[in-house]
Amino acid sequence: MESKQNINLKLKVWRQKNAQAKGEFVTYDAKDVSPDASFLEMLDAVNENLVIKGEEPIVFDHDCREGICGSCGFMINGNAHGPKKGTTICQLHMRQFSDGEELTLEPWRATAFPVMKDLMCDRSAFDRIIKSGGYISVNTGGARDANNILISKVNADEAFLSAMCIGCGACVASCKNASAALFTSAKISHLAYLPQGQVEQNQRALNMVAQMDAEGFGACTTTGACSAACPKEISLINIAKMNREFLRASITKKEEAGGGDLA
Repeated sequence: MESKQNINLKLKVWRQKNAQAKGEFVTYDAKDVSPDASFLEMLDAVNENLVIKGEEPIVFDHDCREGICGSCGFMINGNAHGPKKGTTICQLHMRQFSDGEELTLEPWRATAFPVMKDLMCDRSAFDRIIKSGGYISVNTGGARDANNILISKVNADEAFLSAMCIGCGACVASCKNASAALFTSAKISHLAYLPQGQVEQNQRALNMVAQMDAEGFGACTTTGACSAACPKEISLINIAKMNREFLRASITKKEEAGGGDLA
């Protein structure tokens, strides 16, 4: 099969010097782009030309470039990670675009994700949510044989699907309320499905939801934009499970405090 010819694109890129500066869109030409190049490789080429001209290169987050680390992420024509479903920006290839197309690139827009420079924003709010309870701290002893702790296949599968979340922030950027419910629920569900995570199950749900709210993320409206934009296609079912975990933990805490019936 004959390969697609190289293309030329016009990029409208959000440029912002720092968190305090006022940003604006600046237009650049991306010429002779290979359809086999990834989106970030295309930006690398644009930046090389900017450096040669003595101009400031476009700043964007990236690391593994294999769709694993969750570092990369920005909006392309209003779509988190671009137009291809279930794909991170580093996995997005230029064959998804047409010759002469104009692309608008801007960072995640959320109060809890302040823009640091250009397309890079501060997503440390996610780290603080994890720090509040997204771990197992009980002493479980040495590593056991794989089959020593019995876990049903249903729970193992659900835990694995939840653990696929890479924390890129596309869910927040796509939600009209900038909610972090999908991210937080995936982290809560991952451990709640496993026996090792059930010792701290209640406190984990209370702490992580409280931290999510404290970071300034909006409320979930269950429109599903988060799941649709997620490069790992994390299910909305996780949000329902988080709500159940939080409700049970709240009831248990009230009962332990001698509060009796919540009604």
